[in-house]
Amino acid sequence: MSGTSGAGTRPAGPRSPERAEVWRNWAGTVTARPRRVAAPASVDELAAVVRAAARDGLRVKAVGSGHSFTAAAATDGVLVRPEGLSAIRSVDRAAGTVTVEAGVPLRQLNAVLAGEGLSLTNMGDIMEQTVAGATSTGTHGTGRDSASIAAQIRALELVTADGSVLTCSAGENPDVFAAARIGLGALGVVSAITFAVEPVFLLTAREEPMRFDRVMAEFDRFAAENEHFEFYWFPHTEGCVTKRNNRSAGPADPLPAVRGWVDDELLSNGVFRAACALGRAAPAAIPGIARLSSRALSARTYTDIPYKVFTSPRRVRFVEMEYAVPREAAVPVVRELKAMVERSGLRISFPVEVRVAPADDIALSTASGRDTAYVAVHMYRGRRYQEYFTAVERIATAAGGRPHWGKIHTRDAEYLAEAYPRFAEFTRLRERLDPERLFGNDYLRRVLGA
Repeated sequence: MSGTSGAGTRPAGPRSPERAEVWRNWAGTVTARPRRVAAPASVDELAAVVRAAARDGLRVKAVGSGHSFTAAAATDGVLVRPEGLSAIRSVDRAAGTVTVEAGVPLRQLNAVLAGEGLSLTNMGDIMEQTVAGATSTGTHGTGRDSASIAAQIRALELVTADGSVLTCSAGENPDVFAAARIGLGALGVVSAITFAVEPVFLLTAREEPMRFDRVMAEFDRFAAENEHFEFYWFPHTEGCVTKRNNRSAGPADPLPAVRGWVDDELLSNGVFRAACALGRAAPAAIPGIARLSSRALSARTYTDIPYKVFTSPRRVRFVEMEYAVPREAAVPVVRELKAMVERSGLRISFPVEVRVAPADDIALSTASGRDTAYVAVHMYRGRRYQEYFTAVERIATAAGGRPHWGKIHTRDAEYLAEAYPRFAEFTRLRERLDPERLFGNDYLRRVLGA
């Protein structure tokens, strides 16, 4: 391909043979015991795995890095691991695209693009996921004008239930493309993705503590005036931290190494983990810890390339629920969530995260057809989360909320068919591509129907 570089790069090493094993997700909330495990090293090998599973009457699910909190990837049939599909197929500067295989981690993709002087336009706040896992479940960051990672897909390669390889884009199999960018693994196994990229740019991040009432009063202005706005509210306090990221002409002014380590490793991971452990042992201490934490934060401003601004290390294990609500419902939902926590006996050690996204045109995107705000709640792994998450879900669904596909929720197909205007379009396509439910599992049965 003219103007390409990095084509066909793949880590060296032998391909793992099929083997049985127990698979667990990152949070430890899901365990699967597949009959077989495969790590195909090419799309042809992947197609052969799918055909063999169909012949043997086994269902097929592909896994990524396990960062989903739901059982979206769990199977008792054939589990397809990602490490063999790890090539950077092409970087096309003229077209402004990069084509990568499904198992490439976002961390690797970001590094390769930066080395080429390129970048994704937007991304989420961690980069441990594989590209297929992140896009298939709707991973997103925050953006006034730029949407989820899946919205940056320009083409994808999909192995369908009969073992054929389908290439999809806006111009080729557009009906599949409209759905498969966030396909939940229900339409086939994604083997490669082509993303839109652009020349690398600089972002200036301004992080600032702010009172809750001010954030609520100025939320709409912050979201409108900044390319990327988000905030965290610390339960049991009136404290928030806001983050505003905007493109900058430079020069680059990254965080000093020591300051970055202190803030992002020592405080946000090491000290925070210790505080969470203390809170698990003595829940009554959590409000006091939260007040200390919110007062300890200070403002900082830095300028760096996008992935170093958008992402940060997350080493404290947790469980998470996130709902997408109409943008205009963001402030009422967050206010009601705060009031619920304050009148309950709940003790919440994790901040509540609020982000935004523009409407997009992907059938099962949480931002499909509407400007969106995301409200995410977390609980330290090992603590009971059901009462908190149930109360949050009640608030979010009353506002027409859509649950993140890869995070804990209790919604079913009946609810989701009302929440998504294009839900029936997706399920009709699924019926055509996978009538025997080769790619089905219990989670998909709940959220998509039989």
